[in-house]
Amino acid sequence: MKTVSICDLSQHEGKEVTLQGWNSNKRSGKGLYFIILRDGTGFCQCVVDEKNVSAGVFENAGKLTMESSCRITGTVVKDEKQIGGYEVRATGVEIISIAEEYPIAKKEHGVDFLMDNRHLWLRTQRQWAIMKIRNTLIFSLHRFFQEEGFVQMDAPIFTGNAVEGTSTLFETDFYGKPAYLSQSGQLYGEAMAMAFGKIYTFGPTFRAEKSKTRRHLSEFWMIEPEMAFYDLDMNMDLIEAMLKHLVRAVLLECREELKLINRDTTILENVVNKKFPRLTYEEAVRIIKGEQDVNGKNSIGSLEHDLASTQSRIAEVKKEILEREEKIAGGALKKGEINFNQNKIDQLKNELKDLEEDERNIPQWIQSAKSFEFGNDLGGSDETVITRLFDVPIMVYNWPHEVKAFYLKRDADPRWAKGVDVLAPEGYGEIVGGGERETDINLLIEKINEHKLPMQAFEWYLDLRRYGSVPHAGYGLGLERLIAWLCKLPHVRETIPFPRMYGRLEP
Repeated sequence: MKTVSICDLSQHEGKEVTLQGWNSNKRSGKGLYFIILRDGTGFCQCVVDEKNVSAGVFENAGKLTMESSCRITGTVVKDEKQIGGYEVRATGVEIISIAEEYPIAKKEHGVDFLMDNRHLWLRTQRQWAIMKIRNTLIFSLHRFFQEEGFVQMDAPIFTGNAVEGTSTLFETDFYGKPAYLSQSGQLYGEAMAMAFGKIYTFGPTFRAEKSKTRRHLSEFWMIEPEMAFYDLDMNMDLIEAMLKHLVRAVLLECREELKLINRDTTILENVVNKKFPRLTYEEAVRIIKGEQDVNGKNSIGSLEHDLASTQSRIAEVKKEILEREEKIAGGALKKGEINFNQNKIDQLKNELKDLEEDERNIPQWIQSAKSFEFGNDLGGSDETVITRLFDVPIMVYNWPHEVKAFYLKRDADPRWAKGVDVLAPEGYGEIVGGGERETDINLLIEKINEHKLPMQAFEWYLDLRRYGSVPHAGYGLGLERLIAWLCKLPHVRETIPFPRMYGRLEP
């Protein structure tokens, strides 16, 4: 019988099919095996009933260890309670390969263990769902820009010049000459926009920051459009349209995946339906410092309230954990009641871990907000403080030129650069950075010297101003940071198949 994919089971309801894949989980009852089969396209419960199959088939089902590969034949039955909405009532089980004892079992593992076994961790339902969402985003990005009349172009990964200084670059030996792994394709994007009008690049970029925060990777993927004849306002319009398009695609095409990772989609629905607030840097600073409220909410007051609520909830959770542990230790519970209470304890301990992290972080955020100095760049804590007050991404524009890249255009008021950062809600911070590009060659030369960058390496870039300069703008979207926010992940390491970050080069 021809095999079908799990993602296509809805087309075969009531029919007999053959699936092939791996046993991701198995449990047994009296005369029954419940096998959760995965095939890369999805997950499906397959029920093997001793009364309805031969002794050999039932024996084969019993032999399947976790991650053993097999073929299962049976009838497709609709069941909304099951993952994917369908299950297969098995009539045949064929073993392909019996797996050795699997390192990643159902029990709790530490992050380091899971990262060391990333090649296996990818097989779990949660990681599968995240990678499917990543795939949807990538496809939707290409679709958006192609439909908007952009041309996809490719910037080099080896480069002889830095975009934003050399302190965070990986240096390599390029046939005896120093070269760097690209930290952005933007400068090359500007050159391509002068030839094709509207272009976008999509590729890996590298930052050598020795940082272990939840937002940092050493290798990540950037989408960088550049547009001739665009100003800052047009740039912001395009960013908003793109983000709405991407979120709409995920809500439409990844419903099952969002359910698997328990993502509350309320915020995502807001993104599609609401206008993004646009704040100047000056307004953003006043909000962070608690000098300006947002819809009746004050940043400092909100944090202090959240800290009190967190501490109260910690006490409640600890009390409930103790009570349930005492129930189990009392010995009067039946097996099902013990399992129920133990599962509840595990859930409460996970909640407690998150609450205790908030209890540590919130006082630091309050202190950072109160002591923020006007003119500084926003740090991760500052971005968290302001984005907690909004339920959609916000755009912060017109920044002090000293804290922004040399290529951003000065505003009419020369204190400001025409840059924009898009900050995701729920405390996730910057996901997009960009702005209008400087067209005045003399100002560019001044800024290159100010940043102590090698002028010779930028002569080709200055040519773009010598030969037919026009107003133009662009931005960079960090794919992994976008995924982290959309999936509400605690760390970007789960957003990419094999993360590379400070201290992590394996597997």
